Amino acid sequence: MRTLNRLSTLKVSGLKGKGMYADGGGLYLRVGESGTKGWIFRFGENGKLHDMGLGPLHTISLAEARELATECRKLRLQGIDPIAHRRASLAARKASAAKAMTFRQCAESYMASHEDAWRNSVHRNQWRRSLATYAYPALGDLPVAAIDTGLVMKIIEPLWKSKTETASRVRARIEGVLDWAKVRGFRAGENPARWRGHLDHLLPARSRVKRVKHFAAMPYAEIGSFIADLREQTHLGARALEFTILTAARTEQTLGATWNEIDLGAKIWTIPAERMKGGREHKVPLSAPAVALLKDMAVIRRSGFVFPGSREGPIYGRAMAMALGRQTRDDITVHGFRSTFRDWAAERTTFAREVAEMALAHAIPNAVEAAYRRGDLFEKRRKLMDAWAAYCAKVETDAGKVVELARARKPR
Repeated sequence: MRTLNRLSTLKVSGLKGKGMYADGGGLYLRVGESGTKGWIFRFGENGKLHDMGLGPLHTISLAEARELATECRKLRLQGIDPIAHRRASLAARKASAAKAMTFRQCAESYMASHEDAWRNSVHRNQWRRSLATYAYPALGDLPVAAIDTGLVMKIIEPLWKSKTETASRVRARIEGVLDWAKVRGFRAGENPARWRGHLDHLLPARSRVKRVKHFAAMPYAEIGSFIADLREQTHLGARALEFTILTAARTEQTLGATWNEIDLGAKIWTIPAERMKGGREHKVPLSAPAVALLKDMAVIRRSGFVFPGSREGPIYGRAMAMALGRQTRDDITVHGFRSTFRDWAAERTTFAREVAEMALAHAIPNAVEAAYRRGDLFEKRRKLMDAWAAYCAKVETDAGKVVELARARKPR
């Protein structure tokens, strides 16, 4: 009686009825109810029968199925479960493929997993642009496990003198991607993009290479006449810029402001934590001019955003920059008005430093001070913002005197 090779190609193609048809040596052709045919290797383990699929007939021929069955029998002779062996081989291949993940793949996965926590689209776009411009040409297609200090320096070192701030950000982003890859098991060892205790031995400190260039700011003595000219403009960018100045807010906070954050009755703008740089909710006291501006905006309200764009989202940041351009001011920036406010508070008022710092939502650098300061100095900040709004409504002359502007706002 033949124990092996009982089937033939002709017989296999002619089998129609549902069932298991033995070829011998544990190899079976299984025919399903619908007529589908597939190969099975059957073996006993710990008193139980196990069926191991070898593949469908339309892909695995009779000869190929016999070769696979022979390999399974050889494993059985060594006391190895062929199903467990296949699973282990598959896991090893997956692990090998994972280690071959490229830097670009890891970076894209890193950004996809973190972008929901990033506060705005500007931040997301900066990540993508900087990596695409500086990191991908050298690292993008390399296995992330192969990236070393030399490769990181190849990117960072040429930028360190000419574009120090950009180089620092790119380095930090590469470090973040490599840390993510290590936690995911795609690489091992120390992070070659780490600054402290590593790259700081190879590159000079940023402060020694190039002095940090701050955002261009307007002298506070000019703010009154600037506001007066700004109110002559009727486009939304001008209104958004004026609101930004009156509240000393960051550009992205104004752009993303929604009506459900505004309480006109209480004169409070509550910016949620996810939209704040420090990740903490920030309440902004609204001065009378700020409230008046918001009431003007409410009249033309057409979306949930206070300063709506032409589509469903808010206006673009460049709309505020255009308001500067229309006044032919190329010596100042939108963000610089925060410095204008800070200089005014320090030089022209008696408000404590921490009140102004909290108005700007700056983090408290001293850990001990931060631990003891629990409040947000809101009422003191309200007085500060009222004083700022009053100052913005006046023009300071060369002699140091201030002349109050007309209180009436032009109809929008």
